[in-house]
Amino acid sequence: MRIGFNYRVPELPEVEAMAQAVNRSCTGRLVTRCQLISIAALKTFDPPLEDLEGRTSGGCRRFGKQLGIDFGNLWLVISFAHAGWIRLRAAPVVGAGRRTEIALRLRLSEVSAETPGCELEVIEAGTEKRLGLWVVRDPALVPGVAALGPDPLGSEFTVAQLERTLGGPNATLKSALTDQTRIGGIGNAYSDEILHRARLSPFQPTGSLEPGERTELHRAIVEVLRSATTAAVESTGGLPTRHRRDAFRVHGRAGQPCPDCNEVIREVSYVTRSLFYCPRCQTGGRALADRRMSRLLR
Repeated sequence: MRIGFNYRVPELPEVEAMAQAVNRSCTGRLVTRCQLISIAALKTFDPPLEDLEGRTSGGCRRFGKQLGIDFGNLWLVISFAHAGWIRLRAAPVVGAGRRTEIALRLRLSEVSAETPGCELEVIEAGTEKRLGLWVVRDPALVPGVAALGPDPLGSEFTVAQLERTLGGPNATLKSALTDQTRIGGIGNAYSDEILHRARLSPFQPTGSLEPGERTELHRAIVEVLRSATTAAVESTGGLPTRHRRDAFRVHGRAGQPCPDCNEVIREVSYVTRSLFYCPRCQTGGRALADRRMSRLLR
């Protein structure tokens, strides 16, 4: 069985689905072997990775777009970067998977005769190899976790909290939503979906939002992420496979009709990513230019 998404960065809904699946499959299991295959992925040396051996998994938790597995007073924190995911296999598996895509393999003990042992593999596709692994005594010691803004699905994420978040340095809404220090867990894909749901331009400055627009943006954030999380958890029995593009209304759909107004969805390309929007729903009918060429078509 595979838990993963290998065509884009896993965001909050996918990582939450992974966390729940790992909780179901791995909690209460003993680590009998820890095999690091990608040395560059490991970002810590003390405590050593081998200290996970002999420890029992106490559960799994999501931190923004990162995953933390609790092993008593040690945590394994995983940042999936652009093409990471987790795979669970029945153990032992000889020669399973391409070694070039496996960063870490943990062998976990059986729970009972009816629940045999398994292997948890941390995978990274592609050639960029930006996946990160940390072994720490406290997840807050991981820089990306320590700097996280509020969780958008947490009880503390209210309209007032969003207003405080947007009240920081002025930025475009797209940049603010994907800034993990402002809000933890939203990435490129779901920010497109959120802004389309809220009928806001990705380039609108945060400081220009009216009170009603802030309320609508908060509603869109919570609704989009809750719906996507539910879909990710429920797909294929709670073990989501490769995420489908048809789950999105605008992201990745350039040239297709907007599901709300039938206007053609447009794309703005950057070096490593693109954003997608509907001109009629979000920018008053104006087409945004490719940011490599100019700011805005007039």
